[in-house]
Amino acid sequence: MSHYILSIDQGTTSSRAIIFDEKGKIIQLEQQEFEQYYPENGWVEHNPKDIWTSTLAVCQQAIANAKVEISTIGICNQRETTLVWNKTTGETLYNAIVWQDRRTSDYCDSIRTKENVAFIRDKTGLLIDPYFSATKIRWILENVDGARELAEKGELLFGTVDCYLIWMLTGGEKHVTDASNASRTLLFNIHTQQWDDELLDLFSIPKSILPEVLNSADKFGLTLPELLGTAIPINGVAGDQQAALFGQNCFKKGMAKSTYGTGGFLMVNTGDHACLSKNKLLTTVAYRLNNKTTYALEGSIFIAGAAVTWLRDGLNVIDSPEQSSETASKVPYDHGVYLVPAFTGLGAPHWDAHARGGLFGLTRATGMTEIISATLQSVGYQTRDLQHCIIEDGITIESLRVDGGMSRDNWTMKFLADILQIEVKRPTLVETSALGAAFLAGLAAGIYKSLDDINKLYQTAETFVPEISQEARDQLYCKWLQAVESTKLFKP
Repeated sequence: MSHYILSIDQGTTSSRAIIFDEKGKIIQLEQQEFEQYYPENGWVEHNPKDIWTSTLAVCQQAIANAKVEISTIGICNQRETTLVWNKTTGETLYNAIVWQDRRTSDYCDSIRTKENVAFIRDKTGLLIDPYFSATKIRWILENVDGARELAEKGELLFGTVDCYLIWMLTGGEKHVTDASNASRTLLFNIHTQQWDDELLDLFSIPKSILPEVLNSADKFGLTLPELLGTAIPINGVAGDQQAALFGQNCFKKGMAKSTYGTGGFLMVNTGDHACLSKNKLLTTVAYRLNNKTTYALEGSIFIAGAAVTWLRDGLNVIDSPEQSSETASKVPYDHGVYLVPAFTGLGAPHWDAHARGGLFGLTRATGMTEIISATLQSVGYQTRDLQHCIIEDGITIESLRVDGGMSRDNWTMKFLADILQIEVKRPTLVETSALGAAFLAGLAAGIYKSLDDINKLYQTAETFVPEISQEARDQLYCKWLQAVESTKLFKP
């Protein structure tokens, strides 16, 4: 009997449902974009109803079009995005505050003492930054009328997007998340694998609003029969980047992947050791199986594919992402223009929430061709920043597995290989976040007996090999560093 797995990939700009067969082949894919809200400078929100209705719609469409019986469901999700809702009515108190949102920057500055930085880092592996969920939860409790009182009475629930979707899919029966998502909240002790009372006290968040934390492959509940035609078990959950690491079969220590979607996320498996970075990378839970935790080091780039979207929708200089690589190929790498896309601040290793984007090296000879090329190159340069930090932390990446929509761009991936000076490998299937969620669900459902079963399914479609000299690479990267430092000097 063939097994089919429904993977829900709830992302920052769209919701997707992908049905895989047991060999990891896509049988059906449905996608629906939804609106982004920017109520103030640096604020990014989603309407929770849009998240739910778009997710449900694509799941229903995928099942109807595929005409197969679904054995299990896996979920991967935009991670730190924060929702708070009433446990009785199911109504959210406020819009979902998206991971990119910077509204809590001043609050983060106010608690960023030397003691707090060390205290939080030792427990969570994270830094004090608006990126993570805790300060977003606190903002809702402090700024929405009546929220604090309801929370103290035990009438509210918090969840990252996976948790919210499970609650909706199970009709409010299950308020659960997995260890990878919990590890992105600033409230979860990654060593004890428990919500931490001292962290909750620091952020003034009542423990009653938090979900139960399960393994990444586990029993998360059954969907209501009326939603998807029958009750289907949800068996796999992971944050999108951890799911991509799993989908890329990076099961051994030292294996690394980089996902290029709205943002960019480089993650390297560190095994059962929670390696604390000396270079402002994040220590995070990669996945937890059978109560055994695998850790990872991660560097986050806030703007990757979103910069190409800016070229198309903001500047109106390209009609499609494909046009950007065609244009970039018309000029050499060393055209002299550098774009630092700090549109929502700088991520790792800078962690400057107040920085804003900058364009450097302009002359009278500069045209849109150079600016477009610089936009694509910024992805490679930012990844090089992260690679440098990982090396400084004592880990060598011998090759890099890439995925996400932007990884389809051959020009950008070739530049990435050149600037990193390592092989860049793209799999046959770049939807690896969804695939990772499917693999996790398949493990818990017994479709796969072990990681070895999953590892046999991996296939490389193309390998990009570095060709430029070390000298040329260093010259390009040195100018990039100058541009980044210049960006930090400007404070809006």
